[in-house]
Amino acid sequence: DVSSPKHGKVDPDNMPHVGGNMWAGGTGGRDTAGLGGKGGPYRLDAGHRVYQVSQAEKDAVPEEVKRAAREMGEKAFKRRLKEIQMSEYDASIYERFSGAVRRQVQSLRIILDNLQ
Repeated sequence: DVSSPKHGKVDPDNMPHVGGNMWAGGTGGRDTAGLGGKGGPYRLDAGHRVYQVSQAEKDAVPEEVKRAAREMGEKAFKRRLKEIQMSEYDASIYERFSGAVRRQVQSLRIILDNLQ
């Protein structure tokens, strides 16, 4: 069961973690920042294969946990914007322009990775 959202512990060796509710950047777990899980405050990609929990499991997360996760994610977003000296308006403008070329940038990254 989900209880309360948290960032989670950071693995200094960046090992892949699947399931559970301890590690930041894990996949398919609960309550922690990661990918493919449920009840976490925000997405955090540590570069590992993503294991996805079912949509039914995600839908079963209690509303108070979802609300707490959204609030924690919003606080982390605002803190990050402050760190990089960007306003919410700047972030929305950046997202608009970035979104327009996201596919092309991803294609270029793939081409450059293959060339290396």
